Amino acid sequence: MSGNQWGPPPGQQYPPQQPPQPWQQAPGYGGTPPPGRPPQGVPGYPGQPFPGQPYHGPGQPQQQFGWGAAPGGPRPPKKKGRGPLIAVLVLLGVLVIGSTALKAISSALKHDSDPTSEPSITTTYSPTEPTEPTEAPSTRGEPTTTQSTTRPTRPTASRQTTTTAKPTTNPGPSDSDLVVKNALYKAGVMSSVHCREASARPSSAAGARANYKNLLGCLNKAWAPMVAKAGGRFRAPHVITFSGSVSSPCGTHMDTNPPFFCGTNDTIYMNLTEDTGNYNRYPQSYQKVWARMWMLHQMAHEYGHHVQNNMGILQAYARIRYERPNYAMELQDSRRLELQASCFSDIFIGANKSSYPVTGQSQVQWRWLIGHVTDLNNDHGDANNHQYWALRGYNARDPRVCNTWSASAGKVQ
Repeated sequence: MSGNQWGPPPGQQYPPQQPPQPWQQAPGYGGTPPPGRPPQGVPGYPGQPFPGQPYHGPGQPQQQFGWGAAPGGPRPPKKKGRGPLIAVLVLLGVLVIGSTALKAISSALKHDSDPTSEPSITTTYSPTEPTEPTEAPSTRGEPTTTQSTTRPTRPTASRQTTTTAKPTTNPGPSDSDLVVKNALYKAGVMSSVHCREASARPSSAAGARANYKNLLGCLNKAWAPMVAKAGGRFRAPHVITFSGSVSSPCGTHMDTNPPFFCGTNDTIYMNLTEDTGNYNRYPQSYQKVWARMWMLHQMAHEYGHHVQNNMGILQAYARIRYERPNYAMELQDSRRLELQASCFSDIFIGANKSSYPVTGQSQVQWRWLIGHVTDLNNDHGDANNHQYWALRGYNARDPRVCNTWSASAGKVQ
């Protein structure tokens, strides 16, 4: 997810003389301050905020897409104009047609006794004369003057057919339309799929995986009909869990970094070290509730990037950002993308809050974490705006309220 720092509710203190753990210092959803203490800031992420990085939660560098790199990496050369090439091809086509026409006229002046010449002329130059092939055998042995009066006109008809039969293509929606007017915004309110939290607890890798598997099934059931209503073709993402390091098309990443989504292979990478570490770190029951809400929100956020990938928003974002004249505008595009992913995340959470459930202490912890973020790289949105978009998704459960691309600059700071 991100370089954000999220944390549990206030009123809790550091355990005596306990230093920050590795995942506290790393950027990401899992890099939280100690229990009960509002985020104080952490060292910045040393990596470069450019392609080659995955989609994280707030504050993390961006990834390199399978469809081309975003700004910051080697940019592909601009396409050269094809005007001279088209002119040469047209000239060659005219020469070929003219040469063939002369052969046709010459053949017409001879006695038509060669059975191989007739089909070649008919099939090549008479696509609009379907009766010619059946008449051809009957002309054999007749005076050549009858054939010579009709065949010279065929090259002219051929040229007309060649120049008018140009294929037309539908350019489809523009990149601006894909992000600002995406059909997903008209899909309507998400229905509950009655998702229930897994009975396993993320105290171990097996318990964490059971939670990921359960959430993946719920997210697929919830989002598939929404994508279908929007006219998209739904495909489920892959989920890979990791501890230590993991290699992906978006680069190699350590478990000191947060989970991420890689659009190149449409895969969510969940950090086992982070999630089990958050759950086991403190004994208080409310901290364990916070750790479970954390896991829920960050996986749903990464799935939000997958939804963007399904609907063409990620692809359009990469092209739009590539054309930006300065880095400040690129960062704003990144914040729009990430805040929308969190809004999508909370559409799902809001739709299933009764069954999961997100009530009582779970809702207290969830509300804390969505409002306590530190956007170190200025690429994911500040705490106030993150909370604003998360609550919009949670309360409305409708993608139309997640259109960050048409929001004012102040709402995506």
